[in-house]
Amino acid sequence: MRDSYHEQLLAVTDDLVHMTKLVGTSINQATQSLLDADLGMAETVIKNDELIDELSAEVDERYMELAARQHPVATELRTIMSGFRISMSVERMGDLAVHVAKQARLRYPRPSIPQELRGTFAQMGGLAEAIVSQAGTLIASRDLHTVGSVLDYDDEMDRLHRQLFTIVLSPNWHHGVEAAIDVTLLSRYYERFADHAVTISKRIIHIVTGEPYAAVDVEAAVSEVPMLGGTARS
Repeated sequence: MRDSYHEQLLAVTDDLVHMTKLVGTSINQATQSLLDADLGMAETVIKNDELIDELSAEVDERYMELAARQHPVATELRTIMSGFRISMSVERMGDLAVHVAKQARLRYPRPSIPQELRGTFAQMGGLAEAIVSQAGTLIASRDLHTVGSVLDYDDEMDRLHRQLFTIVLSPNWHHGVEAAIDVTLLSRYYERFADHAVTISKRIIHIVTGEPYAAVDVEAAVSEVPMLGGTARS
């Protein structure tokens, strides 16, 4: 009976991982719609978000059924309770991809970003795709060595976010207020996208270690991973 219960928990985990893959595709396509002023691609991202929302609702319902069927304890309980929150974070990452796509649609046929910032947003899109992939790997494996990569991607995303903020506030900015608002909003969407991956990491650390979620220090947890044979994060 207990083996079957664990198998069902693993099946829901697989669905969470599948959600991260769908979100990875969404942020990739949203970035392309932004860089290329591609209306069709933007519409695809917006439409496909329904699939992510539906899968998130299914995951939540299955966790509720598993919680009601037996009395989960220890790791099982943490897996179920954190699973709800992880599902929410992944779903919100999908929403942020939609925000990027909607911004591209809003300015179509004009590009939403100045030509000289295309490279920066291409980098942010690549980081977003990489960080959600790492989050999926972490959900599947619960290998805390992966958390270091998530934090590294998040640090780089934060750096680019600050860089863009500095650019739009510079006296050399000559694209006007509307473009400054667009760049700031879009940068914030990518920055928040990465933040959700860090939140997922914190949830996995809670599941694995049993440390109360509110007390989890992600940086400290990563620094302790080398004791288990990993490589320290600088």
